[in-house]
Amino acid sequence: MPSLTRPGSTAKADETARRRDYWIDGQKLEAPRAAHGLHIVATPIGNLGDITLRALATLAGADAILAEDSRVTRKLLTRFGITAPILPYHEHNAAEMRPKVLARLKEGAALALVSDAGTPLVSDPGFKLVRAAVEEGYSVIPIPGPSAVLAGLTVAGLPTDRFFFEGFLPPKSAARRTRAAEIANVPSTLVFFETGPRIAATLADLNSVLGPRQAAVARELTKTFEEVRRGTLAELAEAYSDAERPPKGEIVLLVGPPPEEEAPAGETLDDALKAAMATSSLKDAVAEVAKTSGVPRREVYARALALSEARN
Repeated sequence: MPSLTRPGSTAKADETARRRDYWIDGQKLEAPRAAHGLHIVATPIGNLGDITLRALATLAGADAILAEDSRVTRKLLTRFGITAPILPYHEHNAAEMRPKVLARLKEGAALALVSDAGTPLVSDPGFKLVRAAVEEGYSVIPIPGPSAVLAGLTVAGLPTDRFFFEGFLPPKSAARRTRAAEIANVPSTLVFFETGPRIAATLADLNSVLGPRQAAVARELTKTFEEVRRGTLAELAEAYSDAERPPKGEIVLLVGPPPEEEAPAGETLDDALKAAMATSSLKDAVAEVAKTSGVPRREVYARALALSEARN
């Protein structure tokens, strides 16, 4: 395993001497040494062709690459002829590695953090390292690129103006339903990660809690067997429960926002407020009418104040 605690002079000599070449379509390119700091580098979620030019130059020019799984990262580096040393950084060794990483940053190193796929820190280790680097005053530089969350949103056919990323739901049904109930009223498209063996049960639980919402199951995005299924939660739950075997690969599950509740026909906002204020406090009346009408709370509150003042 490459060391993070080499003597400073030797480290600088090694970093200066190392060739920083990389290859694209048979053409050799030379990367300048990356800037001092911690670079958060997004890598492909499946198709290696999705790597960005800036990401390649950063990885080639880094003094070391912090990787969740060196075997996965090495495949990417080998594809593009990148020889920067790989250092393990994952949830099991993060507490031990963080002070060593910070020590290298103090020496002036340029370090790149990658996850197995996609954008680091999204359901991957790294948050505490970034926070520690920021607290110590070191630069943290984003190198944006592939993201399974955003890729799923673009193909789901669901509203994209607002979304709520939940990550993985609990593995057990009771806890999963409890969490689904807690986020049921979030007025956004819900985005989850899920595994093949659990997808049918998760869809069934979400359907029982959230009702007949539109949803999409995006599987193996950017890969050879990419698949996107769309339909209601009930339809998708039935389709996957009837399958001969669980689907393989990485899954992004997306669920549409709750339907907007319409005010009773013929009832204006003033009518609804007057009725609610007759039996409730102004605060409670505003909360009730905002929920049932779909009108923003601040607008309902402003109108309630006006009605209250006019009545007095």
